[in-house]
Amino acid sequence: MAHTLRGLYMIIDPAVAGERDVLHVAREAIAGGAAIVQWRDKTREKGLQLADVRTLADICREAGLPLIVNDHVDLALAAEADGVHVGQRDLPVAVARRLVPDGWIVGASTNDADEARAAEADGADYVSVGNLFGTTSKDDTRPATLDTLAEVKAAVRVPVCAIGGIDEANIAGVVAAGADMAAVISAVTAADDPRAAAQRLAAAFG
Repeated sequence: MAHTLRGLYMIIDPAVAGERDVLHVAREAIAGGAAIVQWRDKTREKGLQLADVRTLADICREAGLPLIVNDHVDLALAAEADGVHVGQRDLPVAVARRLVPDGWIVGASTNDADEARAAEADGADYVSVGNLFGTTSKDDTRPATLDTLAEVKAAVRVPVCAIGGIDEANIAGVVAAGADMAAVISAVTAADDPRAAAQRLAAAFG
């Protein structure tokens, strides 16, 4: 199934959710208009994540949305997800592409136009650009600006996802700079009403 890579890109991270049920947050985000969902868990062993990721894959499949797994091709395959997202220090895009089934989505983290062009040449289906506005969910990110985002958008043909501290106050600027997708975590996960927050953020894409 071909998925459209545009709109609100919801990252589900148990470490950010705290006491909240991450699968409930995912359902609420999807109901609110999330277009793409990513699973990201930097703390637990992959075997302990598998049941949650499989359930999330079912939730996304029922909604007709793609589930992307961060970093781990093996976990993505085991959970029957729809794709994988790799960083600059993870498996190279070209290697990930060889390991996943035909039709799977492979995304790549980038920080400038050169990295984005390289990822596209290696087979990435989309590239992300960040860290735009600072984030509390990761401590090893590199800064980027809206100008960087615009430069990457001009440099590649694949969709571009903005990431890093995106919320209701700045998402309009992100879209104006050319982002096809905007990745959020706390802006939905920590909201009093995750579904309503997702609706307001998704509305930025028209």
